[in-house]
Amino acid sequence: MQLGLVGLGRMGFNMRERLRAAGHDVVGYDRNPEVSDVASIAELVQKLAGPRIVWIMVPHGDPTRQTVEELAGLLSAGDLVIEGGNSKFTDDQANAALLAENGIKYLDVGVSGGVWGAKNGYGLMAGGDAADVERAMPIFDALRPEGPREEGFAHAGPVGAGHYAKMVHNGIEYGLMQAYAEGFELLSASGVVTNVPETIKAWSRGTVVRSWLLDLLVRALDEDPELSELRGYVNDSGEGRWTVEESINNAVPTPVMTAALFARFASRQEDSPAMKAVAALRNQFGGHAITKTDK
Repeated sequence: MQLGLVGLGRMGFNMRERLRAAGHDVVGYDRNPEVSDVASIAELVQKLAGPRIVWIMVPHGDPTRQTVEELAGLLSAGDLVIEGGNSKFTDDQANAALLAENGIKYLDVGVSGGVWGAKNGYGLMAGGDAADVERAMPIFDALRPEGPREEGFAHAGPVGAGHYAKMVHNGIEYGLMQAYAEGFELLSASGVVTNVPETIKAWSRGTVVRSWLLDLLVRALDEDPELSELRGYVNDSGEGRWTVEESINNAVPTPVMTAALFARFASRQEDSPAMKAVAALRNQFGGHAITKTDK
């Protein structure tokens, strides 16, 4: 198949390479001319034979919205736009409605696999009409991991369902990473376990906590056994927050994912104002010792 791909960053670039290796004709556009096949999105559209398929792989928010708006003015009725970034699922209805004004179809696809996707394949969760999903299936089959389709691809539901599924996936990811991280810290602090990296590596096979995320932690510890080259500062890309918001909206308790999100917030504080208040209160009511600043 022929495909236009807008956004050739860490994931988009590797997706282009995997699709080309599978025999698909991919025309890629990126603001970085060193990786782009064309000079503009307009030129990308011109190089595609109708009916066209264009996959968007740019940061969520304004960059995605602006790209959808531009494509709405360039594509024709019967063309298909696939939005594969980490957009909030509530944005998908607006994107689909805008494109539908010109008869352009829309799918939202949650994509998981990170920088390893080019080699291992990507987990895909699609939202939209079944006919549009079927039309793009050769592309999905090229991107997903080898093996049964249902173990690497799902038609999750109507427009918005793909990004909703990916949002929950990332919320789970937050919780898993936090659990591994806390285990690493406890092992390191205990003084009982003297070889933490090898202990964690021993969990890689046969144990109930083995996973690809654990394999990646093992890899990181092989490179830096005490993680001494890193700061304990962790950003969040938005999907963890949205997962917690949805859990509140649906009255679903998600204590693990919520705690993992709040742990990331805590990582960004040089000196916690909340803990200052706790220290002050303990001193006020019980005369407990406090630690003064150097000022």
